[in-house]
Amino acid sequence: MLRSRIWILVVGIVLTLGLVAWLLDAVNRLYSSIAFSSPLLANLLLLVVIVLLVALVGAIAYYGYLFLRPPSRTARAIPQAPVEKTTAAEETLKAVRQQVEQIQDEVARQALFEQSRLIEENLAKREIHLVVFGVGSAGKTSIVNAILGQIVGEVGAPMGTTEVGKTYSFRLRGLDREIWLTDTPGILEAGVQGTGREQLARKLATEADLLLFVLDNDLRKSEYEPLRSLVEIGKRSIVVFNKTDLYSEVDRDRIFDRLRNRLQSFRPQPDLVAVAANPRPMVLDNGDLYRLDPDILPLLRRIAAILRAEGEDLVADNILLQSQRLGEEARRIIDAQRLRQAEAIVDRFQWIGAGVIAVTPLPVVDLLATAAVNAQMVVEIGRVYGCEINLDRGKELAVSLAKTLAGLGILRGAIELFSIALQTNVATFLAGRAIQAATAAYLTRIAGRSFIEYFRRDQNWGDGGMSQVVQEQFQLNRRDEFIRAFVQEAIARVVKVSSDERPT
Repeated sequence: MLRSRIWILVVGIVLTLGLVAWLLDAVNRLYSSIAFSSPLLANLLLLVVIVLLVALVGAIAYYGYLFLRPPSRTARAIPQAPVEKTTAAEETLKAVRQQVEQIQDEVARQALFEQSRLIEENLAKREIHLVVFGVGSAGKTSIVNAILGQIVGEVGAPMGTTEVGKTYSFRLRGLDREIWLTDTPGILEAGVQGTGREQLARKLATEADLLLFVLDNDLRKSEYEPLRSLVEIGKRSIVVFNKTDLYSEVDRDRIFDRLRNRLQSFRPQPDLVAVAANPRPMVLDNGDLYRLDPDILPLLRRIAAILRAEGEDLVADNILLQSQRLGEEARRIIDAQRLRQAEAIVDRFQWIGAGVIAVTPLPVVDLLATAAVNAQMVVEIGRVYGCEINLDRGKELAVSLAKTLAGLGILRGAIELFSIALQTNVATFLAGRAIQAATAAYLTRIAGRSFIEYFRRDQNWGDGGMSQVVQEQFQLNRRDEFIRAFVQEAIARVVKVSSDERPT
């Protein structure tokens, strides 16, 4: 590439020199013709030509240098990765608070607001939280003691956490952040108390910026599952193979290789470090015991490297994860709240529809007539889920679902179902009216529960369409215990009213 540039430059110089020679000859002839009549004008012309020639030579030299110089690798601006994770965490937290404001339960709403406040405080403090997690016999406390014993700098006094363990604060050299190290109780402990402590330990593990998962042998299935679940939610982890002093070198290498192979299936793959946090004492020739220093430096180096390289991202990722989990909790509460409101609407309209049929009985259950009643039900359910639809759209949906009920044979099945159930509960002269009213109420219930699913899915019936949703609701609402309770309520609401209206 450089050689081709040189050839181009040589050709350019030759052409330029040729042009300069021609120009000098032309200027010489012009100067000679002017000098006879005006020597002063001829000298001025010569001065201008000399200045122009000097400028031309300078320009040729400058651009020749630029042409021959290798292209700069740093000249192009490298796009800077935007600091988006902290902003994303802040925006997510703001969105979560807007969701929490929709919760009607005062206790639940205040509890979630308090959690969001704590998350916001953690974001502002920018502290780093390390959590030591694992089974009780793996040596977690020894890991904590060994880390604190090797730290250069002040270590804060332990701060108790409710039946979970102790938390220490310290600083690492070269890292301008306060670090919190929490020792948790062992998981997989027996009994009710062990289960409760494990739940608290798992909660702390999910809130950690960096997780130290401690093992003392190969990864067992009981340990694999909690580690996998924590990694899947995005928890940055170091797997610590502790008590390596208890194994021969061959066995230690074999276990380490197995752990490394098992961890390859995790995405992202956790780091793996081997340590001996509390080595067994060595027996000297004279019978005395010599206590060895903890072999914890590989873990300290890895922690320091991760925190220095990824500290900002770890804090932001964890805050974002906590905000998302808080948002999921808020959505779960709001969904349950909306479901209760929507079910109350369905319950009200199913008996309104039954009352219409009971007062003005028809030869058969007219689904299109009940669809007119159900249209208002659709509008109100949509409003609960934040979907404002007009009555015409409600009628369109109700009629479409009524046709689906008839096409799937659910109408005939419901009539047969309530014919059998009501014949033995009411007098013969009321049975026909009761069957029509109870069937209308039941079909309105199926329709209403189907529309709840439709609005819960953001006005989408799903891959199976309306038919699948309707069939699922029919199967859910045809259980014997439900039918018996529904019949009793139908007798109380419809049959007794009809019998009171019967002429004496």
